[in-house]
Amino acid sequence: MTDHLFRPQCTPAIQRVLERLYSETIEQDPIRRAEAQSAGLNHDGEHGFYQAMSGARMPVTPEFGALLYVLARSSSARHIIEFGTSFGVSTIFLAAALRDNGGGRLVTTEFVAQKAASAAANLREAGLDDLVEIRVGDVMTTLAQDVPQPIDLILLDASKGLYLDILLLLEPRLRRGGIVVSDRADLDGSDGGRAGAYLAYLSNPANGYRMASITTEALGQSFAHDIAVRS
Repeated sequence: MTDHLFRPQCTPAIQRVLERLYSETIEQDPIRRAEAQSAGLNHDGEHGFYQAMSGARMPVTPEFGALLYVLARSSSARHIIEFGTSFGVSTIFLAAALRDNGGGRLVTTEFVAQKAASAAANLREAGLDDLVEIRVGDVMTTLAQDVPQPIDLILLDASKGLYLDILLLLEPRLRRGGIVVSDRADLDGSDGGRAGAYLAYLSNPANGYRMASITTEALGQSFAHDIAVRS
């Protein structure tokens, strides 16, 4: 997973943190996933999966992290919102882009306090903590106020059934030409079809978006990602 790790003009500190987190992923996440599967929880779309995987890193793939960096750089992003901090891998890619854009503000939200604390430590070690605000708690509360605007890029990378609700919450602050990126929204499990509704919303031109979908691979798995631009 780390052999061809993308380096977004990385300082040694950033590279060191990313390589450590990906190495920890290889060592620990398969064990956590096996434990979740033994409890009948097989993928991200199922209720209770994230609680069972609370100790797992669950980072974006290196290729997807590279894409996040490029999207943020190419759009000259200054204001970024992230749902699903976890241990901060995707946050590091996005914050590195903000740094290389000349600065900005990234607000990221995480439900599990222990993960948020680990992410904060990783960002400090990478030298990017001055660009990032981590909020802990329910996303519909943490992102309900004091959100930087106009929003240039939104990353949705946690409970799939909340993607549409979060997008609608943030949409009034998302600029024209702003980018919405989501991870694994195809995993529509026990959320009453909300993940599918999110994809349907983005794919309907009447809602003002143009969308493309890609996949990346890591640890023998394929991961679907969706990228939309507000027209």
